[in-house]
Amino acid sequence: MEKLQCICKEIRKNIVEMVNSAKSGHIGGSMSSVELMVALYHNIMNLNINENGRIDKFVLSKGHASPVYYAVLASKGYIDKKELLTFRKIDGNLEGHPSIKTNGVDVSSGSLGQGLSIANGMALAKKLDDKPGFVYCLMGDGELEEGQIWEAAMTASQYKLDNLITFVDYNGLQIDGALSEVTSPEPIDKKFEAFGFNVININGHDIEEIINSINSIKDLRNSKPSVIILKTIKGKGISFIEGDYRYHGKALSDDEYLKAMKELI
Repeated sequence: MEKLQCICKEIRKNIVEMVNSAKSGHIGGSMSSVELMVALYHNIMNLNINENGRIDKFVLSKGHASPVYYAVLASKGYIDKKELLTFRKIDGNLEGHPSIKTNGVDVSSGSLGQGLSIANGMALAKKLDDKPGFVYCLMGDGELEEGQIWEAAMTASQYKLDNLITFVDYNGLQIDGALSEVTSPEPIDKKFEAFGFNVININGHDIEEIINSINSIKDLRNSKPSVIILKTIKGKGISFIEGDYRYHGKALSDDEYLKAMKELI
């Protein structure tokens, strides 16, 4: 796990560099998703290629967290690391929300609420074609306010998509403030249980717990879709922005950037 933790630290540095270079981007929810993304791409996912592309698929439903996605894809060689500093630049390929024109990206995303429906389609296609592999989908907790998420949840259960593993980045904050003060989706776990999902609540920054939880679900295959609710801290890794909703989509100042990079050494 020490190697994976080192990768997490490097990913966080790259996120800060990217957003600082662009003077734009969503840093808070990218930092809270680092451990999950590293666990998926460096331990869990089968990235081998068959006639349908990569065997395992990933959907970043909370597409505004593209900095963590691009940084992890670069760590796996899909993107040249030098290209990360072209993030959100007019002449670059790394758009503010993921696009399939970027190597390694399976789904163009970012219109909140739609990712789970897309993941359902991928998982159902695998079932119908008797193809191997899992589909993984990361949603934001504020995103659960979208009605389409719950329509998709009903569909996933109806079609017994036990090759679908979804995640909720539960950092408790969204662009306008605390979830509890905007439109609370609580209780998240009980709602997904009521929609027929296997549900696990874990520490979203414990990479070993993340890996063990995903593997336990992969072994289960009980004709139910699954959701892992990751209790996280928005802005994790930078002390002065942790738990501060104002950094949902705000770039750091020059002084903040230098302070953040010192903390991430």
